[in-house]
Amino acid sequence: MLAGPIFNRELITAPRKTSHFLLRAGYVAALFVLMYTTRQTTIGFQEVRNIGDIARFGGLVFQVFSLVQLSLVMFFALLLTAGNIAQEKDRRTLILLLMTDLRSREMVLGKLGASLLIVFVLIAASAPVMCFLYMLGGISTDQIIWSLAICSATAIAAGCWGALVAFWRDKTFQTLAISVLGIVAFLVLLEGAAALMGEGSIAQTIAGALNPYRAMSAVLNPLANVESGVATVSAVVPVVSLLAFALGMSLFTIGRLRTWNPSQLVYQRVDEDDDAATESRVKHRSIWTNPVIWREICTRAYGRKIVFIKLAYVAIAALVTWYLATSADDGSLVLGMVSRSGFAFVALTVISLLLINAQAVTSLTSERDGQTLELLLATDISAKEFILGKIGGALWNSKELILVPFIMLGYLMYSGNLGITTENMIYLIIGYSALVVFSAMLGLHSGLSYENSRSSIANSLGTIFFLFIGIFIFMILLVEARSSFAIQFQSFLIFIIVGSMGLYGSLTNKNPSNALTLAAALLPFLTFYAITEFLLDGSLGVCMWITVAYGFATIAMLVPAVSDFDVALGRTTSDNG
Repeated sequence: MLAGPIFNRELITAPRKTSHFLLRAGYVAALFVLMYTTRQTTIGFQEVRNIGDIARFGGLVFQVFSLVQLSLVMFFALLLTAGNIAQEKDRRTLILLLMTDLRSREMVLGKLGASLLIVFVLIAASAPVMCFLYMLGGISTDQIIWSLAICSATAIAAGCWGALVAFWRDKTFQTLAISVLGIVAFLVLLEGAAALMGEGSIAQTIAGALNPYRAMSAVLNPLANVESGVATVSAVVPVVSLLAFALGMSLFTIGRLRTWNPSQLVYQRVDEDDDAATESRVKHRSIWTNPVIWREICTRAYGRKIVFIKLAYVAIAALVTWYLATSADDGSLVLGMVSRSGFAFVALTVISLLLINAQAVTSLTSERDGQTLELLLATDISAKEFILGKIGGALWNSKELILVPFIMLGYLMYSGNLGITTENMIYLIIGYSALVVFSAMLGLHSGLSYENSRSSIANSLGTIFFLFIGIFIFMILLVEARSSFAIQFQSFLIFIIVGSMGLYGSLTNKNPSNALTLAAALLPFLTFYAITEFLLDGSLGVCMWITVAYGFATIAMLVPAVSDFDVALGRTTSDNG
């Protein structure tokens, strides 16, 4: 086959895993749970006799399904591809693959196809659900076909970008950070150029062809493209453009594969060893009392290019802030929920939390894959030093990512473009700080709970992403209903329970505890309450319950990591006494 033996092996072995079938069934079940929640939110328990109401319900569910699935396939195609290749590099097995007779094409396309296999399985599993919605009315078969086509093309393009970055960079955190920031910067530049140049410009045409969300919006709103009195549904240009873009990235990766790999660091290490052997004196640096946090802060454990990642994030934030400060605000709400400035702040904080989480989980997985974790376990480093050192290092290395959203918020508040009070600003700082610490602790907890680095990264980043997807769904449906918590809680109860079960499986994978079980049960419930309070113009209640929910979950993960260090890593700290 074109993809070679790497893809063939994944194609043969994947159906042998129980998780393969559970994931397919769970995804379809989750879609039906979302459909039920939407039905209870919009219709409730009243009897529906008007076929027009049923058709409107089918159209609303199709819109929610399409947008959520597009976000999921983009994120997980990027994450699985980049994580799969980064794991090969961390374990130094990529060099072994380069020594075989595999062609560059077979390595790149094989890794890409193996990583995207589960993504396309889930897209195929969603097709019957979409066809079920067609029976309700409100949508056409063309919309279903083009929605699935856009998701497939987006998954291929995101996977190709993830493969390019993963084969190019050596450090796992660099790979994940550049991959995420690359997609964000790409979309921001497309939309920024389109907004600056105006309607009918070349930039807007390019944005319509390469921005999958614009393409999906056109499919979901066919009346926006009316030609000769007939509404047309087509996404040929975006699908072909995304596939052509993906092809270009794949060809570039194939051509540069053996130039990038093996890394120049391999030869650099050999030269340094030779130089060290000829020198009679070696200058040593002073190490702090806690050597773990010293390594995280004072060494280049995550590569020398991490500063460029931070500069890219600052550049994106500066571009967004400049656009908000210079453009006129008409007072409209994004998705009927938040102002443009608030939406920009939320988007930047979501990116920050993902990168902080990636920093934390890779700080542990890189130790395990580099076979240095066993060396740390043989020293007299205590559990407290190890855990707090890793958390402190993750927060220190991500300090720019934490501070930049606050700086943007402060500038917009000072210039009068935000419209919030100092009190609300304090609430934002407290709530966001709780989310930052939670993201770092969740990354470390996932690294301790999963022996496989790819599983650790996927579980950690996936949990953060699903939390925000759930919040996004909550807000959309609550805006549609515009009701209080007491009225809508019954409608969202099934969705909250399913979310709690998923979070429970994530947090208690290896070391279950009563505290983690309680955290998994409370976090979705309190998050839903905070969202409802926010949409009803609350402020203190939102801050308080977000801090309680995510703060308790952080403590529930932190305490076992310190007190049960032997269970988490396979030894007791007293062994070294």
